[in-house]
Amino acid sequence: MSRTFDVVVVGAGAAGLMCAIRAGQRGRKVLLLDHAEKVGKKILISGGGRCNFTNLEARPEAFLSGNPHFCKSALARYTQHDFIALVDKHRIAWHEKTLGQLFCDGSSRQVVAMLLAEGEAAGVDVRVAHRITAIEKADRFTVRTDKGDFAAPAAVLATGGLSIPKMGATGFAHETVRRFDLKMTQTRPALVPLTAKVPELAGVSLPVMARCGKDQFREAMLFTHRGLSGPAILQISSYWKPGQEIAIDLLPDVDATAFVKERRQARPKAELRTLLAEVMPQRLANVVATERVETLNDWRITPTGTEGYAKAEVTLGGVDTDELSQRTMEARKVPGLFVIGEAVDVTGWLGGYNFQWAWSSGWAAGEAV
Repeated sequence: MSRTFDVVVVGAGAAGLMCAIRAGQRGRKVLLLDHAEKVGKKILISGGGRCNFTNLEARPEAFLSGNPHFCKSALARYTQHDFIALVDKHRIAWHEKTLGQLFCDGSSRQVVAMLLAEGEAAGVDVRVAHRITAIEKADRFTVRTDKGDFAAPAAVLATGGLSIPKMGATGFAHETVRRFDLKMTQTRPALVPLTAKVPELAGVSLPVMARCGKDQFREAMLFTHRGLSGPAILQISSYWKPGQEIAIDLLPDVDATAFVKERRQARPKAELRTLLAEVMPQRLANVVATERVETLNDWRITPTGTEGYAKAEVTLGGVDTDELSQRTMEARKVPGLFVIGEAVDVTGWLGGYNFQWAWSSGWAAGEAV
């Protein structure tokens, strides 16, 4: 005997919580299910435990998708300023770090507590540690779990993508939409370190401009034992495809050729690596001193791959946006089925953008269910 609700939201991450809250506020009888022992596990680990909950610069151009216009409606209707107002209402102190990134002064647990409090106020029934085995539809949806079945005229898929499997990520959303005959775009790890044959410089970090095609990001880069990481590399990884070359300006504020020429006039006996150590870490200067100086502003490397979903912050690709209403996130071919958050083919930049997509798409679906 299945228990009946107006809407069952599957997945209690950022998008699922927001959707459940908004639907509950609108008087819907909402069940929020998750297979994990507690809600919001990715929220809890984000931003080093301080939750980079949105970005002041959140705008459609900061999102990758097969249809770059798809995200516009949701982002415009529930903005970063709406979420900041919610955080302020709960008196959670926050600060801007760099590039518009907003973090809690305290702990990401405050954001989860805020969302749970909002859900409780809206009458949302939250149930964790329920392993969801299937979602089926006859006259209504049946969500089957290891603790019984639940029925509702509307079901929301908010179970995320494939990134960070150790946090419990699975392909459940993707498998479910395929069973309902919705198209998927190709998925791959994004915001992920790149593997490459690089000099043995593990631990060396410096500000760079990383470029792939016409896309470029100016942030820190970190050499690792396996290749390259750091914000600049994570950002460019979303645009990189296997076999492509990446160009890295190791001295984004300095014309390397002019700098070396000028310093050589002032210090004619100094070794090149000594001069370069004035503007970059010594270990890196020792290595690149053997290269032509002009390459330092245009250092080329072809990554061998990525560190995969285990180290990826998000999944690029997902449910094809052609299958969904951009206003409500409802599947066009399956009335009553909604898909939100990371499961959709919308991927933000590093720095709070993916959380904003979760809040915005969750709110859009919560308005419609």
